[in-house]
Amino acid sequence: MNISFLQVMIWLLAGIMIIILLTAKFRVHAFFALMIACFVTGLGVNMGVAETITVIKEGFGNIMRSLGFIIVLGTALGVLLGHTGSTKVMAAYILKKVGERNAALALSITGFIVGLPVFCDSGYIVLSGLNKSLIKRTGISAVVMSVSLATGLYAVHCLLPPHPGAAAAAGTIGVDFGKLILYGIIIAIPAMIVGHIWAIYAGRKIQHATADEEEIPEDRKAHPSVLKAFLPVIVPIILIAAASFLQEFSLTNSLIKNLLVLGDPVIALSIGILLAFNAKKNWDRKTVSLLLQESAEKAGGILVIIGAGGAFGAVLAATEIGDHFSVAFTLNSLGLLFPFLLAFVLKTAQGSSTVAIITAASIVQPLLPVLGLNSESGKLLAVLSMGAGSMMISHANDAYFWVITKFSGIEMSAMLKVYSTATVWMGLVTLMMLYVLSFIIL
Repeated sequence: MNISFLQVMIWLLAGIMIIILLTAKFRVHAFFALMIACFVTGLGVNMGVAETITVIKEGFGNIMRSLGFIIVLGTALGVLLGHTGSTKVMAAYILKKVGERNAALALSITGFIVGLPVFCDSGYIVLSGLNKSLIKRTGISAVVMSVSLATGLYAVHCLLPPHPGAAAAAGTIGVDFGKLILYGIIIAIPAMIVGHIWAIYAGRKIQHATADEEEIPEDRKAHPSVLKAFLPVIVPIILIAAASFLQEFSLTNSLIKNLLVLGDPVIALSIGILLAFNAKKNWDRKTVSLLLQESAEKAGGILVIIGAGGAFGAVLAATEIGDHFSVAFTLNSLGLLFPFLLAFVLKTAQGSSTVAIITAASIVQPLLPVLGLNSESGKLLAVLSMGAGSMMISHANDAYFWVITKFSGIEMSAMLKVYSTATVWMGLVTLMMLYVLSFIIL
């Protein structure tokens, strides 16, 4: 394909602008926005209709093959944890350990742990009742408590699989899931901490009273034990991470090779689902059917976006954008900063962290050699860098922003001052931690 760098840039920017305008201004579903961007960019660089369709199908199919099961199983695990009461058991246990005086920190930690398999918006909705109860009991500012919970959930949502953005980026760029989870957790902890600190600093002076709600008594006996509540979250993470680091020994040890099957993300998440079912007694067929149907439907909406993102990436790869950039710019001087800034711009402009990471990964993947990030460690850092960029800035065009506002009743001005600013600090601190990590593993 003989095209100029200027032509590639014009149609790349056109594709990005279409995604931003359609999703942010016209509220078009991200799948259709990405598909339209595929055709506009493909046809704009002289690929032809037939070739563009072929490339789109290949890109869509490749990403589905690598991520389809993981997204569906991860979604199902989150739904089951909420239904069985495991999330509330984990929250109550953490609160007991840190004390009511540190209730805001307890909510941050709860959000972090619950958020490992549960999407941030779902996690916030599930835990909002606990949040309001603690606000009433402790007298701590609702802004402090709500933002602490929100940022704890948000830290892992942007950085770790099975969350769709990180999972899609890992699939696109070719990053080992186990190592991404392990290093992602390490990097997400400082992000959670800075979000909590900013919530206390900026939110303590903002007085806000949530509306009193009639508390619905819960059947505590129906809740699982602490061990049963935590196992569905902890066991899959341990299995996936262990498999990644034992991989090299599997060549010489057949026992380890067989055990590594348990660390496959599909198997590990399936084990997590079985453990989640074990957290509740007396299941009936109708309930199980409804929960699994809800999981599949929720996952379906995510999968089509991820698939369309993979298709857009395939179109960009077909333009040989990496070669064009390597000739025109010395991007190796930017390194980790480029994927971070790209995801940051996309997130701020259109609101969705998932769409921002997926789109950024499509652009960054062919540029990895130019950025000096083509090694195994470099690819890992690139995915985490895009995750950091996708944290900022969460504001009025982000659906999660409105979930927090709706379920906490916090005014818009307080949300922008405390929560939106917290996401900026989270992104910057995560980027700083990535540079520290890069000196260790690169």
